[in-house]
Amino acid sequence: MSLLDAHYTQEHNIFRESAKRFFERELSPNVEQWEKDGIVPRELWKKFGGQGFLCPWLPEDYGGVGADFLYSCILMEECAKTHCGGFFFVLHTDVVVPYIYHFGSEEQKKRYLPGCATGDIITAVAMTEPNAGSDLAAIRTTAVKENGHYILNGQKTFISNGFLSNLVVVAAKTDTKANPPYTGISLFLVEDGTPGFERGRKLEKVGLHSQDTGEMAFVDCKIPKENLLGEEGKGFQYLMDRLMDERIVAAMGSQVAAEEAMRLTVDFTKNREVFGRPISRHQYISFELAKLATEVAVGRSFVDDLVLMHLNGQKDIMKASMAKYWVTEMFNRVVAQCLQFHGGYGYMEEYPIARMFRDARVQTIYAGSSEIMLLIISRCMGL
Repeated sequence: MSLLDAHYTQEHNIFRESAKRFFERELSPNVEQWEKDGIVPRELWKKFGGQGFLCPWLPEDYGGVGADFLYSCILMEECAKTHCGGFFFVLHTDVVVPYIYHFGSEEQKKRYLPGCATGDIITAVAMTEPNAGSDLAAIRTTAVKENGHYILNGQKTFISNGFLSNLVVVAAKTDTKANPPYTGISLFLVEDGTPGFERGRKLEKVGLHSQDTGEMAFVDCKIPKENLLGEEGKGFQYLMDRLMDERIVAAMGSQVAAEEAMRLTVDFTKNREVFGRPISRHQYISFELAKLATEVAVGRSFVDDLVLMHLNGQKDIMKASMAKYWVTEMFNRVVAQCLQFHGGYGYMEEYPIARMFRDARVQTIYAGSSEIMLLIISRCMGL
């Protein structure tokens, strides 16, 4: 039972059934191949957008239907059942596109947002650099204004949707002497094909194999001044404003994945016999599963409460950071034990729990590592 159940309308339920059918038809049969390919096809994005599943929260004027955040929650819940962690539509829909909607000019919104809703435009955000991850103020990418353009120079790494994306929100320093340094950061919209915009390696990761993560470089990359997103020097402020939502999304993603891991494991232990009876009937296993189920239930209550606050327009940086920290750590604990209860089968690639185990590890790292979350929480406590 979820706190959100009372908030789902008939329209939400119809949307869920539509999403479920799409994922069963388009994702589930193809996950294994995409894991081998290291990427999902661009056509999937267009099909997904064609069903109205990309950026449904956008107003109709920009290609959406003005839906609430529950629609995004539904999509995450149903996608978790496909065991396809590499289709990173959530990053596009609920993390990157909101930058354009909230901080972009009207011209930028009209130019890019409709394509973001159809899947013709796939977005990424380029913040992390080889020598600057959590310490965003230490980025070295620069943007120098010159004759009505900005000239970008620098390198970015660990970029999700790094190869499929054709529109990237790039963080760069427009004032290298700013004090404090973060006040010199600005955001830019860089389109695929812009001279000087280069793709580097597609990175080989421990998990999320079907999600294209790559490097980017900007070598005297010349972009129009109109591609500045928002105001100069406010990039860090914009990033901090949206990172809270990203952490809510990360917590929800880990929560639904933990629930799916539990479902798979309970089914497996009920059907796998050891010493003449189902594994689930052995007291130790049943007690451990009960403990895991309790942790997952606690996570669901925590996340649901956060989602309801989000729906009501309330912001709580401390609580979002707590959720991102605790739920992603909980997911890793749960999926590791779930794999253990699968025995040798859990170590086989043909069993979804193996892939879920690999995919889980990054959840405590991206969108702000667990250590950074603890730092934010402690500062919110006045420590």
